[in-house]
This record gives sequence, structure tokens and C-alpha cells, in this order.
Amino acid sequence: MKAILYSQRNEGPVPRSPTGLCAVSVAEHRCGPAHPPRSRRGKERRNSSGEWQEEGVRGRWPPKAAPAAMPSSALWAVDLFGRVFTLSTAGQHWEPCRDAQLEFKRVSAARDCCWGIACDHQVYVLVGASDVPIRCQEEAYENQRWNPVGGFCETLLPSDRWPWSDVSGLQHRPLDGVALPSPHWEWESDWYVDENFGGEPTEKGGWTYAIDFPAAYTRDKKWNSCVRRRRWIRYRRYKSQDAWAKIPSEDDPQQLPDPFSDLSVGGWEVTDEPVGRLSVWAVTLQGKVWYRENVSHHNPEGSSWSLVDTPGEAVQISCGPHDLLWVTLWEGQALVREGINRNNPKGSSWSTVEPPTSENGILHVSTGVCVVWAVTKDRKVWFRRGVNSHNPCGTSWIEMFGEMMMVNVGLNDQVWGIGCVDRALYFRQGVTQSELSGKTWKVIVAGREGDRSLSGSSFSLHSAGCFFGNEVRGSAESCGPGNTDASWEVPGPASSPAGLRGKESWKGPSHATANFPEATDLSSLRLLPLGLEEPDSTDCHALWAWVSGGGCAVEAHTTLKWFTTQSGLCPSVQTLSLSITPAQTAAWRKQIFQQLTERTKRELENFQHYEQAVEQSVWVKTGALQWWCDWKPHKWMDVHVALEQLTGHDGAQDSILFIYYVVHEEKKYIHVFLNEVTALVPVFSEAKHSFALYTPERTRQRWPVRLAAATEQDMSDWLTLLNLSCCESRRMHGRPSPQAIWSVTCKGDIFVSEPSPDLEGPERRLPCDQMFWRQIGGHLRVVEANSRGVVWGIGYDHTAWVYTGGYGGGCFQGLASSTSNVFTQWDVKCVHIYENQRWNPVTGYTSRGLPTDRYMWSDATGLQECTKASTKPPSLQWTWVSDWFVDFSVPGGTDPEGWQYASDFPASYHKYKTMKDFVRRRCWARASAGCTWAPTSPSPPSPSAPATRCGPWRGTAPPSTAAPCPPPGPTATAGTTSHLLPNRG
Repeated sequence: MKAILYSQRNEGPVPRSPTGLCAVSVAEHRCGPAHPPRSRRGKERRNSSGEWQEEGVRGRWPPKAAPAAMPSSALWAVDLFGRVFTLSTAGQHWEPCRDAQLEFKRVSAARDCCWGIACDHQVYVLVGASDVPIRCQEEAYENQRWNPVGGFCETLLPSDRWPWSDVSGLQHRPLDGVALPSPHWEWESDWYVDENFGGEPTEKGGWTYAIDFPAAYTRDKKWNSCVRRRRWIRYRRYKSQDAWAKIPSEDDPQQLPDPFSDLSVGGWEVTDEPVGRLSVWAVTLQGKVWYRENVSHHNPEGSSWSLVDTPGEAVQISCGPHDLLWVTLWEGQALVREGINRNNPKGSSWSTVEPPTSENGILHVSTGVCVVWAVTKDRKVWFRRGVNSHNPCGTSWIEMFGEMMMVNVGLNDQVWGIGCVDRALYFRQGVTQSELSGKTWKVIVAGREGDRSLSGSSFSLHSAGCFFGNEVRGSAESCGPGNTDASWEVPGPASSPAGLRGKESWKGPSHATANFPEATDLSSLRLLPLGLEEPDSTDCHALWAWVSGGGCAVEAHTTLKWFTTQSGLCPSVQTLSLSITPAQTAAWRKQIFQQLTERTKRELENFQHYEQAVEQSVWVKTGALQWWCDWKPHKWMDVHVALEQLTGHDGAQDSILFIYYVVHEEKKYIHVFLNEVTALVPVFSEAKHSFALYTPERTRQRWPVRLAAATEQDMSDWLTLLNLSCCESRRMHGRPSPQAIWSVTCKGDIFVSEPSPDLEGPERRLPCDQMFWRQIGGHLRVVEANSRGVVWGIGYDHTAWVYTGGYGGGCFQGLASSTSNVFTQWDVKCVHIYENQRWNPVTGYTSRGLPTDRYMWSDATGLQECTKASTKPPSLQWTWVSDWFVDFSVPGGTDPEGWQYASDFPASYHKYKTMKDFVRRRCWARASAGCTWAPTSPSPPSPSAPATRCGPWRGTAPPSTAAPCPPPGPTATAGTTSHLLPNRG
């Protein structure tokens, strides 16, 4: 038999356990004993009326259930009547909080405590009880000086410290002047002398001696000990655990001119010292922001409020577990606090974030570790992407489905919200570290204490598809006589007993009725909006005003009991369920599946204007690279990079590259918008697999972003991905257009740019540094193109090549390269170095130069040292195909040994020696060959071709191959050049 008890407030039958505590399952208990058992809180006694009464609990037996102790992991919520409830992650019912006579506006929870603002605009804190009490030690020092007449006494010199002081001696601290900080503390004992010093006992009295104040104290008295002191200690204990404790107001009324309107608790992950440290922020009615100082486990109330200046009037504030702090302003913008760290928990400056839309400002904001959620004034829910410790402001807003009054981010970045229409409490499912925006909102249907006897679970028709709407109708035969004329309207879960006697309408905040014309027919069945699930709540549906998940630890694999009620079916539902035969159920299922496709297509049309939160979520690629720091310390630094991509409604991609680095233990970052990148260029170096990103601003400053990968494959992957993202953001796909501008670099790489209509417009000319150049596979020395799309090029080995219409190749593979018209291209290039000598009157020309001379083995400029052993091929894709040889084809000619003479470095060189020639040089060359893939279709190479390169070019044999290497003319080192052929019709 179920134990059904009635409360004093006529709230209906309430299941209770014999101990007076809230019952977990009514069916597990029997009727209570004749006399009440001993309660957990203390003794029971009879009052003057002969009624049983527990100490601290008044009323007739059985008394009203005492609220449960604060659970270790629980969700906190406030209903419209100001009552505070907790829902444990292991439970399935809302438990009322202690001190039920207090009415709260909002609460902010942490793991072991909860802060709140009551209806009197005062701040309260509730600290959970634990086996170890919260104790704090107070200390005071008694100071004395030696007097030749009376010995040690309290008569001190005018320059000395106070006779009773703190440890520094600067503050007067008599024993009778040390008071409790608030009424929520109590003394454990009286003052007593600490007779330990440095872990060792002192002489009787606990005195320590020194020469003067302040000095090094010892426990032994010496002949020169002129002062002494001893330490008095006293312990106080926090006594208001598991109860709301009012935070004492300031003594100075000018300090807090107006009441509080909002507060937020966080910051417990910023530092571990002191233990249990919290950051408590609050907003007053006048829009000022305050910070509570020195809140920790041993000082749960904190010490005082300090004002933090803001550039506007604040409305609401949210503090995350780490270093995120956002504030909403009256104007609709948001403020982000920067500079929060373990040494400065209050931060240093504010940054402004604009609302998602200019029409509706931000109404509410909530922060987590790496996420920020917001609600605008039109009740739309928004997710801020790109938020982290390096970039607390984030990058952009993403609109999520649903309309909420408020949202709250708890532990592990889990999200809760309160519905705008029904005031129900929703949980965001699918929130993981890889998908921080989650997947769908699911309503929490856990019952409260007064609703348990009336709550009903989901009946079988719901699981059979009764939520698909009134278009799913059954036409099966009735199961018995007398039912053909019966008109049923199934009450909602936990409907009143009146619904058992006839047709009753169940009207909830956001639920429709389910009508059954016959006992075996399905009609008037409802489909909830996409992404919202039907709550199995009672007809006395709770209306929530605030929720806080800062003390609720929900892991991704956690199974919660919040979404289904646990008591039995309502009698009317049981009767109706028993009348359904398997044949009728099969017929209903067939109708459901037949109409499901049409229903889905029709319903999804109403949600096409919403931005997809999962299918169009942020795509992120992260990795570890090296970044060249152009300022001090001017070196390669290990960095973490992240490429974020977001596909818009029109299919366009927006990409941002973040580079995170650390300088002097301070985390910093830089970012590059890929739609501003004008060129991605591989930088061939012997030591690094690096590449550079150019933007218009960095091109003017000659300050590109240089990144290096650990391997050539990693560099190719990043280069391909970044090049593809740049093309996607500019909507450039496929082969270049016939009007494209072609260019080659001094290294032989081929680039192409698509001209815009205003490239040569008279009103607005497009600067060259703003043109976007994408790389085409291949390697050429010069390229020519006309407006008909015919493109020819000449390689370094004098071979002519024709463009075949493909794109990509080389290091660009996968989606960044075409699948056809990509062939093998070969090329041979000579690397030149110079041997320099100076004339000596004794030995003649030698390799010993003056201190101001160039390197004896150098490049053509003489600025870089280049020896035969240290000179490498142009890149890893090239290999040597010959040994070093003297190049006699240099401009100006050479003598029979290849030397050129001049009066000094540098000067005009000639091939014969004169009396004024004191220096000479000789050019050495070495052939290298490379191979790559590019959009070419070459002719079969000759057998003497040492290597090949691949690309979009068809090869033609050169008219003459007498010269093994092209002469080192200006075209080989002139830099980036482009050649356009005129349109000859």
C-alpha cells in the first residue's frame, strides 16, 4: 500500500517517506509507524498539545518534509514565485531549497555554494555542508620592550609598533577589538597563546625575542634581546552551512548607493590559490559593476565590494569558470573583460562586441570555458564562435533554433535555457568538445515535491507516434460494445482526476490536447516544432524564471533521469491503452510511416530561414607549426594554428586563420582573414619547409606571415588547404578565364589573377597589391598570354610549353587540383655561384680579401656566402644532374679560364686584365632538374632529358640546345613579371 500524506498547504496528495524526507519512490515505502522515528537533524519531543515536534521543525505530525541537503552536483532554478529548487544529476525530482521563506530573483551556482539576489535586492550565499567545517584563524601579537627599571613591559618607544598589533605591526589589533566579520560566524574558543615557534616549543609564555622591531626573532632570550612578542590565536567557524546567509552590507552607505540587480559566480579555474577561490561579480540598478574581494573556501562571504569602471550602464553579467567575463549594456552591446589572470582576477580593460543584428540588441549573455551564448531582445538565441582565452571576444555570431527567455552555460560548457512561451526548462543535448553548439533542445520534465502524486509518465501512444499531428487517424474497429459512441480526449500526463469522468480539456502553457473520437482511433495528434521535444509535465506546469548550471556536472556520456517521470500511468490512459490490439497498432504504424515523409517536407519549409547549427557548423583544422616573429626576439617560435571555416546561407565560405603564441608567459594571438590574402607563396629553404601569406597591408610593410611545417607533406597539406580556402572565399573555381593575368616569380612559380571590372576603371583603379594571385602548377622562366586564352611559356632549359587548360598540380592536390589536363612537365635550371679573388703584391691573386670585401664564394651580389658544399638545389623537388663547371657565357665575356676582372668589388667587369684591376671573379654553374604535376601535356622528352616536371603545359623541343644552361640575364632574377600578348583577332 502506498503511503499517501497530505501537506498543510492543501497541495494535494504528497508521497513522503516515513522519515519526513522527500520520497524517491512512493511504492518503496509503507505507512509510517505510530510514532515518528528519530530525524536526521536531531531530537523529537512532544509540545504542550501532545503533538510530536522535531527541534527546529514545527507543525503537526507528520511534519512538512524538510528540504534535502545541498547535492554535490545539481541544477539550480528559480520559479516565478521566487522559490529556489535544485535538481540533482542523479535524481529525478526538484527539491526545494532551505529557507523557503526567502524569495529570490536569480541565483548563480558553483560546485559547493550558490549565490543569489533575493527580492529585497540583497545578496545571499548558501554554502553546502561538509564533514570538515570551515574554520578561520585570527591572530594578534603582543609586543613588549625591555626597560632597565622594570624589565619587559608594554611601555614602548614612540617610534615602536602598537602594544597589540598584527604581524606587521602597522595595525592596532587589541584582543577585544577583533570581532566576527558577520553573524554567520561563531567563536570556537577563547584567545590563547601559541607556544610553538617554527615547529618547536617555546619557553613558558610563548615569547620570542629580537634586538629590535622588526628583526629576526628567536625563542631563546639573549643578552641583547631588547624586544619580545608572542602570538595569540583564536579560531572562528562558519555556522550557516546549508542555509542562506546574507552578505553584510558596507558600513559606509555611499559605498553601495543602489541595490543589486544581477550577479554571477565563476573563476574557480583561474588559480588554485587560495583553495576554493571564486570571482563574484554583480551589477546594480544604476548599471555599475562590482567585484567581491577575497572570496574563497575559508572566506565564503568575501571581504568587501570594489567598483570596476565600465564604459556604459550594465544590465546583466556572466562570469565563466576560467577567464571569460561578458557584460550586457542598456544599448544592446556587450562588454568583454580582458587581462583576467591569476595575478589580476579583476582584469585590466574592456572590449566592445556588437550585437548580432542592429535592430535587436543583446538582452542576456552567458559564458563558459570556451563558449558564449546570448539572447537578443527578440528572444532569439545566438552562439558566439571563435571564443577562447586568447580571443575572449570571439569572431562572429551564429543564430540557433528556438526562442528563450534566458540561457545559462554550466560545467563542461553544457547549456540550459528557459522557453519564451511556456517558461519550461530546456537542456541542450549533444554539447561536446567537438560540437560546442549542441544539436537540439530537450525539455526537463522532472516533477516537484507537490506534483509527485499527480505526475504520470508518457503513455504508450506517444511512443507509437501520437505526436505526429491530427493527420494520423485510425479507422480500426472498436474493441467492444458500448464504445462506438464514446468520445475520448486523453488528458495530458498527470491530469486531474476530473478528466477520468468525462471529456476534459488539458490546457498547458505550450501543449495541445490529444482527442480520440473513438477509443481505438487516433486523432487530433500534434507535432511539436522541429528541435523541441514534448515535455511530460503536469497540468500544474512549473513556470521558471531563472536557471544556473554552474554546479551541475553533466558529462557527454551521462544518462539523466530528467526527461521522463517515474510514477504510474493515469487510470484513463491505462484503460485506453488496454483497449488497443496489436492489429490496430500495426495499422497505425503503417499510416504513420506513409505520412511521415510528406509531413517532414511540409514542416521543414517553415524552418528554412534558420541557420543550420550542425550541418553548417564551424569547421576547424588545428595543428602545430612554427611562425617567424618579425619583432623581438626575431626567431622562429612554436605556435598553434587553427583554421576556422563557416559556410553561409548562399554557400560562400568565410575562413579565418588564428596563430596562437606565448611571449614572456603571456598568451597572445594574431589572425588573418583569408578573404584578404593576396598570395600564398612557398618559401624554399634548406632548413625549413615554409610558406608566406601576403595581404595588402603586409605587402606594403614587407612583412608577410611566414609559417613553417615539420615535413614537406605537412607544408603541402597546409598550403593546399589555405589556397583552397582563399579561392572558396573569393568564389574562384576551375581553370583561369581567358582574360586572366599570368605571372611568374624569380623562382619559376606560375601565378594567375582574375581581373575585376574596376581593374583599369577611370574612377577607381585597383592597386596591384590588392589583386589575388593563385598558383598554377608548373615551372617556367617566362609566360605569355592573349585575351583568347592561349598561353605559352618557356622553361629554363629553353623548352617551349603550351597551357592545356587544367589547374593545380605540384604541391596542390586533391580538391585544389583538376582531375584532367594535368601532365608531366620537366625543366632544367642552373644554379650559379661566384668565386672571388683579390690581387696581392707578393702572391698575386688569392682567396684572401680585405676585411671589407665580399665573401670569397658568394652569389652574384656578394652579400650571401655560397660555397660549392653549402649550395643546394632550388627546392626539395629539384636534384643535381651535373657537377660544378665554369660558366663562360656570363655577360661581358671571360678569359680562357673563365675569370672576369675589375678594379674593385663591385664594379664593371671585363674579360681582360689591366694594370688597375685588383679583383677578379669566376662564375660556376651546376645543373639541377625538377619534376612536378601541372596542367600540361608534354611531348615525349628526349633521352638526354635528365628529369621532368609536370604541369598544364605541352612541351616543344627548343630550336637549339647548344647552351647547357640559360645565361644568367635579368629575366632569371628580375622578380615577378607578367607578359600579355595583344589581341590580334
